Amino acid sequence: MSDLLWPGDDRAGDLFTDAAVCSAMVRVEAAWLDALVLHAVAPAEARDDLADLIGPDDVPLVAAGAEAGGNPLIPLLKLLRTRLQARNPAAAQWLHKGLTSQDVIDTGMVLCLSDAAGRIRADLAAQATALARLADEHRETAMPGRTLTQYAVPITFGLKAASWLTGVLDARDRLAAAANLPAQVGGAAGSLAAPVALTGSPAVVRDLIETAAASLGLPFRDPWHTARAPLTGIADALVTCTDAWGRIANDVLVGARPEVHELSEGTVPGRGGSSAMPNKQNPVLSILIRRAALAGPFLAATVHAAAAAAVDERPDGGWHVEWATLRTLARRTVTAGAQTAELLAGLQVETSWMTANLAAARPGIDAEQRSIVPETAPGDPYPGAIDQIIDAAMARAAAVGLADRAEESPC
Repeated sequence: MSDLLWPGDDRAGDLFTDAAVCSAMVRVEAAWLDALVLHAVAPAEARDDLADLIGPDDVPLVAAGAEAGGNPLIPLLKLLRTRLQARNPAAAQWLHKGLTSQDVIDTGMVLCLSDAAGRIRADLAAQATALARLADEHRETAMPGRTLTQYAVPITFGLKAASWLTGVLDARDRLAAAANLPAQVGGAAGSLAAPVALTGSPAVVRDLIETAAASLGLPFRDPWHTARAPLTGIADALVTCTDAWGRIANDVLVGARPEVHELSEGTVPGRGGSSAMPNKQNPVLSILIRRAALAGPFLAATVHAAAAAAVDERPDGGWHVEWATLRTLARRTVTAGAQTAELLAGLQVETSWMTANLAAARPGIDAEQRSIVPETAPGDPYPGAIDQIIDAAMARAAAVGLADRAEESPC
């Protein structure tokens, strides 16, 4: 899968493609079937891993059949049963028994979201490591601080990098809390009526769900058919990531302006050119990261709108709008995460330009310092608690293994 109109989408690879979604749903069906056999609800001969029954070539057929029932599980299940009947009639008989479409689609979505979150966590770790290095290396690299587009007071680039690091660590924490997504099994109306009828015991049904969920690497939760906090939570966490990366990209875009020239992206052959202007070296990674940060909140808002539109025991449209929205948000976040990791790994800090810009900003940029300490000599340091702020951000990263713990800085 690759999106021509979202450059860089290929970085997300096979995550959350149509084939990946079909595969995830098959995994859910196989986990449930296995649980039925393990708990002696279904006979031993009904066991089947469903492997090789569905492949990428089947996606067009499933997609074409999805409109008739309003979801892709119905045609997928029909295809599975037909093929399974030829090799394992008992498994074909017990396939999907006790489940409903929403159980399989929701849990399949959870599996795809979990895979995406794993990729993003790895990129967040790489970003945090790079930022801790930049913060420490440039803790004394003086530059102009800016507020509301104007010069404010002198800072250091190390402080700016530490601020970026704090945003990335906040995103990492938010994602870790939201990505422990649960399996979803509730039956036709969220009451577990069919599984209880099969087993005769709510306690056995809970064991079934826990067994199936565990085999998928997911935690148990009671049915959440119309309580969509797990999905709004992961959507919000993804946007927290793109928020943090967007802020970094914005600063790089400002710093990369020729008249500022304090930051530049690493040079990659063939990147940043123009179709008409050979002189151009556009900060393409930062532009594309900013694009994702601008788009993400509206996708998360759609997931929230879907949750707010939940009605009865399965929403009429609110559930359906989640699927493509979450897929788009997840793939775009994965793409932006990889782009941000690459941006930070190759970021060029133009220290001489920072020094020159700070000199050009004087004496105005020292006005606050002179108002507080009138006897200040021109160009005297105005460090505030920069070292402590950098050390705190680095220590936070080090606590989760993403940076060497900062030494205490004298002040």
